[in-house]
Amino acid sequence: MNRLVKTIQVAFTYMGTIVGAGFATGQEILQFFTRFGYWGALAIILSTVLFIWLGAKMMLIASTIKAASYEAVNKELFGEQIGHWISMFMLVVLCGVSSVMLAGAGAIFTEHWNISYQTGLLLTLIACFLVLSKGMNAIMAVNSIVVPFMLIFTFIIIADTIRTPGADRWLLLSSDHSPIAAWASPFLYTAFNLSLSQAVLVPLGAQIADRKTIIRGAWLGGLGIGFMLLAGHIALSAHMPGITQFAIPMGGIARGLGSTVQWIYMILIFAEIFTTLIADIYGVALQLQDRISISRTWIVLAILTICYLVSQVGFGPLLSTLYPLFGAISIGWLVLLIRKRSSSERS
Repeated sequence: MNRLVKTIQVAFTYMGTIVGAGFATGQEILQFFTRFGYWGALAIILSTVLFIWLGAKMMLIASTIKAASYEAVNKELFGEQIGHWISMFMLVVLCGVSSVMLAGAGAIFTEHWNISYQTGLLLTLIACFLVLSKGMNAIMAVNSIVVPFMLIFTFIIIADTIRTPGADRWLLLSSDHSPIAAWASPFLYTAFNLSLSQAVLVPLGAQIADRKTIIRGAWLGGLGIGFMLLAGHIALSAHMPGITQFAIPMGGIARGLGSTVQWIYMILIFAEIFTTLIADIYGVALQLQDRISISRTWIVLAILTICYLVSQVGFGPLLSTLYPLFGAISIGWLVLLIRKRSSSERS
């Protein structure tokens, strides 16, 4: 029973870390999969395989070497010097993405709940600090609450889509995009999300000593991610091409299900932003704790302060500037991770 509970916690933490604002709004699914028509479903299957395989790989390596932070895994994979520079870059990336997530949370407060942007930022920061002060167990607990609700909402969306006339369009929808671009998209999508998720997957793997729990958690989490991707793809395909005009495509679908479902959906978007935010900041804090002799509490406060200052730029400009750069460099990280065999694998 204890192994089963730990497996579910690993899976939910994995899913909650990967599923962020872009996923929840439907923009990531639309841009990486749905716009490629019937190729999108095959690309999602490939992404699911990559999430299971490489997510398990990272956590198993972290468990084997008892990694204190993601830098230890990067050094194990790529050597001391390259691993150090990759970790330094990821430190900057995670701070940038955390600022984007925080800005997104503030935007939800002001645009949907009529609460000022600054108040939304401060409330989110306080909640982050309270969770992070409790460590990895609190992060797993939050994801154990949020992820089941995400899955329930996904079931509601797919159940409603099945009753629509265009329910089978995901199998028939054509696309003007190149098949090469369609096959590249799952690697780009997985690279960006998985490179960021190492911030929490590495300490999670180091904490879980049981190999079978890690493998089963990666399978369950990867399949869960794949299911939500496919469900979103099916729902968006049924409303193509009109759904592309929405800044939040899934919000357009939720609006058709009534005001109550739409209200719940906005809470879920905030919750998904929050789970990614606490995971990224936790990873940065562990990384800095290895380098400077300051308590984790002060490190977390410093990171939150930096994120608050950067988030003043706004959600839109941060998203359009930082994400393309992070995605381009993450694909190189993914290629190295796939090609490199660690000492734990060789043994």
